[in-house]
Amino acid sequence: MCGIAGHVCFDGKLLGNEVYDKMSEQLSRRGPDDAGLFKNNNCVLIHRRLVVIDPANGTQPMSVFERGENYTIVYNGELYNTNEVRKKLIDLGYDFKGYSDTEVVLKSYIEWNEGCVKKFNGIFAFAIYMSNKNELFAARDRLGVKPFFYYQNQNNIVFASEMSTLLFNAGINRTIDSFGIKQLLLMGPGKSCGRTCIKNVFELKPGEFLKFSKSGFYLQIYWKLLAKPHQESLENSINHIKYLVTDAVKKQIVSDVPLGCFLSGGLDSSIISKIVSDCYAVNNQQLSTYSVDYKDNSKYFLKNAFQPDSDDLFVDIISNYINSSHTKILLDSSDLANTIELACVARSLPGMADIDSSLLLFCNEIKKNHTVCLSGEGADEVFGGYPWYHNDALLFKDSFPWSNSIELRKQLFKKEIIGKDADDFVYNEYRSIIALSDYLDSDNVYERRMREMYMLNIYGFLQTLLDRKDRMSMYSGLEVRVPFCDYRIVEYGYNLPPKLKYLNGREKGIIRESFKNELPDIIIQRRKSPYPKTFNPLFLNLVREKLKLILSDSKSALSGLLNVGFLKTLFSDPEKTSHYWYGQLMSTPQIYAYLIQIEHFIKKFRLTY
Repeated sequence: MCGIAGHVCFDGKLLGNEVYDKMSEQLSRRGPDDAGLFKNNNCVLIHRRLVVIDPANGTQPMSVFERGENYTIVYNGELYNTNEVRKKLIDLGYDFKGYSDTEVVLKSYIEWNEGCVKKFNGIFAFAIYMSNKNELFAARDRLGVKPFFYYQNQNNIVFASEMSTLLFNAGINRTIDSFGIKQLLLMGPGKSCGRTCIKNVFELKPGEFLKFSKSGFYLQIYWKLLAKPHQESLENSINHIKYLVTDAVKKQIVSDVPLGCFLSGGLDSSIISKIVSDCYAVNNQQLSTYSVDYKDNSKYFLKNAFQPDSDDLFVDIISNYINSSHTKILLDSSDLANTIELACVARSLPGMADIDSSLLLFCNEIKKNHTVCLSGEGADEVFGGYPWYHNDALLFKDSFPWSNSIELRKQLFKKEIIGKDADDFVYNEYRSIIALSDYLDSDNVYERRMREMYMLNIYGFLQTLLDRKDRMSMYSGLEVRVPFCDYRIVEYGYNLPPKLKYLNGREKGIIRESFKNELPDIIIQRRKSPYPKTFNPLFLNLVREKLKLILSDSKSALSGLLNVGFLKTLFSDPEKTSHYWYGQLMSTPQIYAYLIQIEHFIKKFRLTY
């Protein structure tokens, strides 16, 4: 994995080298092992490398002269079908200097042009510049695992792996526009697909590519989920899912550097770790696994509908079962609170508060021993693990099911800031995702709604989790792969009938059945439990006092956004925020931390609104 950036300019007004040096430096945490730059009269391409595969021959920017054209690529990602695509290209007469996937991506574009993206199975964001044509092509993977932000006007395009990198370019206006402020305050940490909060800064959508030349600017979606009849028997469906998941995991363990697994003791991470452990055992290798917990959390843990139990017992069971070398990383509540702002910097956006800072600290510890890890994001979205899939009140709620806080947000933020159309704004964003749904004529009301909920999760909730995982891990120079986001699994899941998805009356019932002979029954039967958070009241006290200190400054950014009087009532009665702010983990302490991140975001990146 890496960090990429670039600037293509048709009016001959490239910026000074110091600007591009700053952009490169800002991406250094994503690629601490090497740096490279390509520059001609119209184009600058920047690359920061995290070495994972083919250290000697994967240097970027990578250039190839072919058929009278000079092609140069900057690439961030991993192709999991590199060998298959390389073989096709060799059969077509191409030679390869090494075995990096970068060279395969570049030569695939030379051969198949924009059609190359449909041949890839992987996570990626890349840009290819053709010097003679003076044309740029860029693409993002189907699920949006890897980021690609850009700013474009008539004669220029600037792009980068991180939004903050663009702000070093003088052409970018550091303004949070009206759309952006609504997104931050009414939807955050979720965001609109393809939009950012910065004026005229956009993000390639999942499964989208762009072309930019003197002829114009062009965007196209190259992948979308389509409704198809599910014609397999129950037995074949169970076996098919097991094959798809196992194959995805096996494809993703290829690495020239040490690889480990996140292991929470939940179903998803246990499945991944068991498959990897079995593969390692063939070569007499032992898998390393990692879990996270918090100091004194057992003392304060409170069961709820979203978090029915803690991870510790289950981690021990599965780690012993697969004989992994397991490390439990213990975090302190004060460290979480003190890393809130750094997590915002890493994300280039206010995020999931201590859920982000926890993952940042967790990844930083893992990086001391490993450069690549596998994680379980995507399984709940694909196989229906969340409550809003099987609770009719949430399923048929005509809005985002993971956010019940719109009324609270309207009281918390000034009406002149969020506008009179707050409800309409959120509803329109919700409807824009619903509109992506594809149906069968035979679908009944329930089946149609399940397809819509699937789309909401893939293009809404999952995007927030993938953003979080990419930014927190890459800030530590750690590459995290997500096998359940293999597009083949996602396509299969979209057309899997709900009665199969909830086999035996359980959430994710069919995947439990698929792997029931591979894992201990206590793991197979464990209820869904999200990423662990701290329940220690120390964290609440720390972020509350930090927020009070910010509000004591009349020049703070928050003072112009908040109804401070209403917030002060929350300080004395935290139960008023009992509705979950976002998802299953963000309640009162996380709201305070999110507000702290908004303040830091605006100040750190010198933004106006």
